[in-house]
Amino acid sequence: MSLEQLFSLCSTLALVGWLGLAFAPRWHITRDWIAPVVAPMMIGAVYIWLMVNNFSSAPDGSGFGSLAGVKSLFSIPEIVLAGWIHYLAFDLFVGAWELKDAQKNGIHHLVMIPCLFATFMFGPGGLVLYWIIKFTYRALAFSQPIKEASS
Repeated sequence: MSLEQLFSLCSTLALVGWLGLAFAPRWHITRDWIAPVVAPMMIGAVYIWLMVNNFSSAPDGSGFGSLAGVKSLFSIPEIVLAGWIHYLAFDLFVGAWELKDAQKNGIHHLVMIPCLFATFMFGPGGLVLYWIIKFTYRALAFSQPIKEASS
Protein backbone atom coordinates (compact mmCIF):
# COMPACT_ATOMS: atom_id res chain seq x y z
CA MET A 1 0.00 0.00 0.00
CA SER A 2 1.38 3.41 -0.92
CA LEU A 3 1.87 6.26 1.55
CA GLU A 4 -0.96 8.16 -0.16
CA GLN A 5 -3.27 5.17 0.29
CA LEU A 6 -2.30 4.87 3.97
CA PHE A 7 -2.88 8.61 4.38
CA SER A 8 -6.35 8.30 2.81
CA LEU A 9 -7.24 5.18 4.80
CA CYS A 10 -6.27 6.67 8.15
CA SER A 11 -7.88 10.02 7.37
CA THR A 12 -11.11 8.25 6.39
CA LEU A 13 -11.11 6.17 9.59
CA ALA A 14 -10.67 9.33 11.65
CA LEU A 15 -13.39 11.14 9.69
CA VAL A 16 -15.84 8.29 10.36
CA GLY A 17 -15.17 8.69 14.07
CA TRP A 18 -15.59 12.47 13.94
CA LEU A 19 -18.83 12.26 11.96
CA GLY A 20 -20.16 9.79 14.49
CA LEU A 21 -19.31 12.13 17.36
CA ALA A 22 -21.03 15.02 15.60
CA PHE A 23 -24.14 13.28 14.25
CA ALA A 24 -24.67 10.23 16.49
CA PRO A 25 -23.31 11.48 19.82
CA ARG A 26 -25.51 9.35 22.06
CA TRP A 27 -25.22 6.12 20.12
CA HIS A 28 -23.06 3.98 22.39
CA ILE A 29 -21.34 2.29 19.44
CA THR A 30 -20.01 5.65 18.24
CA ARG A 31 -19.38 7.23 21.64
CA ASP A 32 -17.93 4.22 23.45
CA TRP A 33 -16.29 2.15 20.71
CA ILE A 34 -15.72 3.60 17.25
CA ALA A 35 -14.39 7.07 18.16
CA PRO A 36 -12.43 6.33 21.35
CA VAL A 37 -11.24 2.76 20.67
CA VAL A 38 -11.65 1.19 17.23
CA ALA A 39 -10.57 4.04 14.94
CA PRO A 40 -7.65 5.21 17.13
CA MET A 41 -6.43 1.61 17.56
CA MET A 42 -6.52 0.95 13.82
CA ILE A 43 -4.78 4.23 13.08
CA GLY A 44 -2.35 3.53 15.92
CA ALA A 45 -1.46 0.17 14.41
CA VAL A 46 -0.48 1.91 11.17
CA TYR A 47 1.55 4.41 13.21
CA ILE A 48 3.43 1.62 14.99
CA TRP A 49 4.11 -0.15 11.71
CA LEU A 50 5.46 3.04 10.11
CA MET A 51 7.66 3.89 13.09
CA VAL A 52 9.06 0.37 13.51
CA ASN A 53 9.88 0.08 9.83
CA ASN A 54 11.29 3.57 9.27
CA PHE A 55 12.67 5.11 12.45
CA SER A 56 16.02 3.37 12.11
CA SER A 57 16.55 4.87 8.65
CA ALA A 58 16.52 8.40 10.06
CA PRO A 59 19.64 10.50 9.43
CA ASP A 60 22.17 10.93 12.24
CA GLY A 61 21.05 13.56 14.71
CA SER A 62 17.37 12.79 14.14
CA GLY A 63 15.11 12.34 17.11
CA PHE A 64 12.86 14.08 19.59
CA GLY A 65 15.53 15.77 21.70
CA SER A 66 15.70 19.04 19.76
CA LEU A 67 13.83 20.94 17.10
CA ALA A 68 16.65 20.26 14.65
CA GLY A 69 16.39 16.53 15.46
CA VAL A 70 12.64 16.52 14.84
CA LYS A 71 13.11 18.45 11.61
CA SER A 72 15.69 15.89 10.47
CA LEU A 73 13.40 13.03 11.47
CA PHE A 74 10.57 14.57 9.47
CA SER A 75 12.70 14.55 6.34
CA ILE A 76 11.50 10.94 5.90
CA PRO A 77 8.06 10.78 4.21
CA GLU A 78 7.02 7.70 6.21
CA ILE A 79 7.79 9.49 9.47
CA VAL A 80 5.84 12.56 8.31
CA LEU A 81 2.87 10.27 7.67
CA ALA A 82 3.36 8.65 11.08
CA GLY A 83 3.34 12.12 12.63
CA TRP A 84 0.14 13.01 10.81
CA ILE A 85 -1.69 9.87 11.86
CA HIS A 86 -0.41 10.40 15.40
CA TYR A 87 -2.49 13.60 15.34
CA LEU A 88 -5.46 11.79 13.80
CA ALA A 89 -5.56 9.10 16.49
CA PHE A 90 -4.97 11.33 19.50
CA ASP A 91 -7.24 14.17 18.41
CA LEU A 92 -10.09 11.71 17.80
CA PHE A 93 -9.53 10.10 21.18
CA VAL A 94 -9.59 13.53 22.84
CA GLY A 95 -12.74 14.47 20.94
CA ALA A 96 -14.45 11.29 22.14
CA TRP A 97 -13.40 12.06 25.71
CA GLU A 98 -14.71 15.62 25.39
CA LEU A 99 -18.08 14.34 24.19
CA LYS A 100 -18.47 11.79 27.00
CA ASP A 101 -17.38 14.32 29.59
CA ALA A 102 -19.77 16.92 28.20
CA GLN A 103 -22.65 14.46 28.34
CA LYS A 104 -21.76 13.58 31.93
CA ASN A 105 -21.73 17.30 32.80
CA GLY A 106 -24.97 18.20 31.00
CA ILE A 107 -23.38 20.34 28.30
CA HIS A 108 -25.72 20.59 25.32
CA HIS A 109 -24.49 18.87 22.16
CA LEU A 110 -24.91 21.97 19.99
CA VAL A 111 -22.38 23.70 22.24
CA MET A 112 -20.03 20.78 21.68
CA ILE A 113 -20.02 20.99 17.88
CA PRO A 114 -17.56 23.92 17.81
CA CYS A 115 -15.37 22.13 20.37
CA LEU A 116 -15.34 18.95 18.31
CA PHE A 117 -14.59 20.88 15.13
CA ALA A 118 -11.81 22.83 16.83
CA THR A 119 -10.30 19.63 18.24
CA PHE A 120 -10.53 17.99 14.81
CA MET A 121 -8.83 20.93 13.11
CA PHE A 122 -6.58 22.37 15.82
CA GLY A 123 -6.11 19.60 18.41
CA PRO A 124 -5.06 21.27 21.65
CA GLY A 125 -6.91 24.47 20.73
CA GLY A 126 -10.16 22.51 20.70
CA LEU A 127 -9.35 20.96 24.05
CA VAL A 128 -8.73 24.42 25.51
CA LEU A 129 -12.06 25.59 24.08
CA TYR A 130 -13.80 22.60 25.67
CA TRP A 131 -12.27 23.32 29.08
CA ILE A 132 -13.36 26.98 28.85
CA ILE A 133 -16.92 25.89 28.04
CA LYS A 134 -16.93 23.26 30.78
CA PHE A 135 -15.71 25.72 33.41
CA THR A 136 -18.21 28.32 32.19
CA TYR A 137 -21.05 25.80 32.52
CA ARG A 138 -19.89 24.93 36.03
CA ALA A 139 -19.63 28.59 37.05
CA LEU A 140 -23.13 29.28 35.72
CA ALA A 141 -24.52 26.22 37.50
CA PHE A 142 -22.99 27.28 40.81
CA SER A 143 -24.23 30.85 40.43
CA GLN A 144 -27.87 29.74 40.12
CA PRO A 145 -29.88 30.26 43.31
CA ILE A 146 -30.87 27.08 45.06
CA LYS A 147 -34.61 26.48 44.86
CA GLU A 148 -36.16 25.68 48.20
CA ALA A 149 -38.58 22.81 48.43
CA SER A 150 -42.17 23.96 48.77
CA SER A 151 -43.86 22.99 51.99
